[in-house]
Amino acid sequence: MYFSTYQSPFGNIALTATDKGLAALAFQAGEAAIERDLNWQTDEQKFSQVKQQLDQYFTGSRREFELALDPKGTPFQQRVWQALCQIKMGETASYAELAQAINNPKAVRAVGSANGANPIALIIPCHRVIGTNGKLTGYAGGLALKAKLLMHEGAQFKV
Repeated sequence: MYFSTYQSPFGNIALTATDKGLAALAFQAGEAAIERDLNWQTDEQKFSQVKQQLDQYFTGSRREFELALDPKGTPFQQRVWQALCQIKMGETASYAELAQAINNPKAVRAVGSANGANPIALIIPCHRVIGTNGKLTGYAGGLALKAKLLMHEGAQFKV
């Protein structure tokens, strides 16, 4: 496992990767902060493309990420995370809409749990999920950060 950090306009981000791709991205001020394991290696080359695309995202010149990802999760979580990746920048979806997208409309709560377990924040855009009423719902980085990210992307939501 490899480890690095990235200083974003919205706070410090921890990154981990395997030889297959990015394994985790977490805003360090949030509930999902990553504690570095002493066995993890530092190899900035593993993160150069990630950091370049994050720079582009935060300056507004990138609307989609094109990175090799290696998130660990159950098959159900993987399906939800794939559905999250279909939510375009500037758009939002509800948990119910995500459940429909994975052809399991009764799994709204399970979709919410899978969304919360997403290890690669921002790249797998769990911040784009809001309540059916258009209001912000939980986010591991906190609702203030979620609002900042959605405003940065030009998405509509209710306060």
